[in-house]
Amino acid sequence: MKGALLFHHSSLQSCQACWSWNSPSPSPSLSLHRLSAENKMGKDFIKWILALCMFCSVSGEGCSLILKPPRVVVGFGEPVSVSCEAARPVRVLGWESAIGGVSTQRDLSVQWKVDSLIDWIEEPICYGVFFTAPRQCEEKLNLVLYKTPDSVSIRPVNHNGPMLEGKEYQLLCEVQNIAPVQYLTLRWYKGQTEVYNHSFADLTSSSPVQVSSVLMVTPTKDENGAQYRCVAELELGPEGPRPPPSVSSEPLNASVYFPPTFLSPQPEVVDFVVGAELTLNCTASGNPTPVYSWQSSNPLGERMEEEAALSSSSLLPGTYTCTASNTLEKKSKQFIVKAKTKGKEGDPEGHAWFLYSAS
Repeated sequence: MKGALLFHHSSLQSCQACWSWNSPSPSPSLSLHRLSAENKMGKDFIKWILALCMFCSVSGEGCSLILKPPRVVVGFGEPVSVSCEAARPVRVLGWESAIGGVSTQRDLSVQWKVDSLIDWIEEPICYGVFFTAPRQCEEKLNLVLYKTPDSVSIRPVNHNGPMLEGKEYQLLCEVQNIAPVQYLTLRWYKGQTEVYNHSFADLTSSSPVQVSSVLMVTPTKDENGAQYRCVAELELGPEGPRPPPSVSSEPLNASVYFPPTFLSPQPEVVDFVVGAELTLNCTASGNPTPVYSWQSSNPLGERMEEEAALSSSSLLPGTYTCTASNTLEKKSKQFIVKAKTKGKEGDPEGHAWFLYSAS
């Protein structure tokens, strides 16, 4: 901070020198009216000089200071070092900073250095006071101090337990203590596929903050067992680390409830040879897992009545109705069984000889 006081004090001295050199000494022989007029002119001249001196300090292209590097990206707790060089002879050269401020009156370069940067400070400024115009110059360091989040978590909003197929839900991703937030992108994944991303470029806080993002989902039965996760990624520009620093949430396993669904729900007509093994497959997908029941005009064994498939060589012709049910719905399917024998000469199908009707 001492360097900053010297910098501004020099500007004032420069302005005072300009005034003492340009201001004529009043003559005792002047009249009171003339003295009053000259006093007014003097005051106006002082105002003009002071206004001019406001522009004595320059920065940017007209500045003779070079920062190496001009932009630096530093992880929380990491060391940082930046050099400021003067392109022409300089009276005073220094860094104005809350941490690591330094100045020199001998060298054409000065270094700002911090062994472990853990404070969210204003960007340091390198300043120079020169022997020739422009006498004052400053360059601000583009400093980015970043911190990866303490945690990234994902959860459903206002919901516990399995989701229902076709109903809309909200998934919430919460990120704790990340900086700077304007470089953050939250990426949502279902499995390995990115389904949504959320950036925060409109926010400007340089210190750690908490942010969140919401993903709207309408699950289908195909998404039962799918994994959702949220990844917090800091895109810090070309000076930042590669790949970009990122932290992922634990996966959220989606359990989707849906009613029983047959692969082919239409009634099936089944021909079978008397005495041969026959299978009627009623398997249906569903969550919770469906339970099964069979109905027929023909007698069925107790065990067979609860199976997803009937398999027997003693089934009789007739209509068999299978019902698959879970906590959401019941679905039924029919099997129409017709009997035939091995074909005889002139009748390869054999339907005309041994056809049984349903009882």
